[in-house]
Amino acid sequence: MGFLVDKKMRDDTDVQISSMRIKTPNRKEKIRSLSGGNQQKVIIGRWLLTNPDILLLDEPTRGIDVGAKYEIYQLIINLAKSGKSIIVVSSEMPELLGITNRIMVMSNGCIAGTVNTDETTQTEIFNLSTKYLNNNREAEV
Repeated sequence: MGFLVDKKMRDDTDVQISSMRIKTPNRKEKIRSLSGGNQQKVIIGRWLLTNPDILLLDEPTRGIDVGAKYEIYQLIINLAKSGKSIIVVSSEMPELLGITNRIMVMSNGCIAGTVNTDETTQTEIFNLSTKYLNNNREAEV
């Protein structure tokens, strides 16, 4: 009937804490009291409970430590391997090159190109990112 069920919430919480290796003293801990990386994992875990086919992650590792970044990367890779489509928006080039298959590069609000990660370089991506910075938008808008 749309009501929350305590047992299901406890079970879902325990599954997410375990599967995502969330470091928390207990399942009732306030999210804001967790580290940045664990906060990120909780939020991703909440969305995963909806069983999405496509997940959009905007700067999923911004402001978290290296260890937590690695865990988030592993989570993204495992989700993709399980058949989920993951769209990652990131300003970190190494992050994009490390966890994606393809990169769509935007320049001044326009799609400047799409590259296969294993066939591209940081230079190519940078060049695409500056493609429309000099008001050359008319060419492909």
